[in-house]
Amino acid sequence: MKRVETVTNHNIMSKSLKLIIEALLFASDRPLNVREINACLPDETGSKITQALYELQTEYDGLKRSFVLREVAQGFQLRTRSEYAPYVLRMLKTSPTRLSRAALETLAIIAYKQPILRQEIERLRGVDVGGILRTLLEKDLVRIMGRKNLPGRPLIYGTTKKFLAVFDLKDLGSLPKLKEIKEFGSDEEETIPISEEETQMGTSEPKND
Repeated sequence: MKRVETVTNHNIMSKSLKLIIEALLFASDRPLNVREINACLPDETGSKITQALYELQTEYDGLKRSFVLREVAQGFQLRTRSEYAPYVLRMLKTSPTRLSRAALETLAIIAYKQPILRQEIERLRGVDVGGILRTLLEKDLVRIMGRKNLPGRPLIYGTTKKFLAVFDLKDLGSLPKLKEIKEFGSDEEETIPISEEETQMGTSEPKND
């Protein structure tokens, strides 16, 4: 009987832990990593939290709900499935951001070549990218990483955590082949799932799942 009680108590604690983590994920407007969740649950170990996250991920997939738990931007985030994104956007009265093919190609170069100078981007694309860089900075897809120790101290560019979240990437090591990311810009203009009022449950899965 004592063994049964131990197992039962373990199951109760495991369920409670998953529900607490679920609540934190619902309340967060950005991906949460294990360390951040652990800060809210100091009595739990990082390994138990990681296990609970993967169990939640499996449970959501099995239930076929309108949302999934994705490992993106070096953290975990609840995300609306792509087929339900139009309804969420309608509720928020907003539209997905549109990026031109040129902007997506510039973003791809930065993603794969970072840290990179503007001059290097322009050499690869063969055109001025000042306006495109401003757009990508405004959308928080690109960030200034610092300055290079060269005459004029030129700025160095790299991608952001939002870039990882938008393209459903765990980290930069998860980047697809360059051709795949360029295919987002195969038309004159391409829609990617960024809204001005983006929330964790209002963020749709990228279309290349």
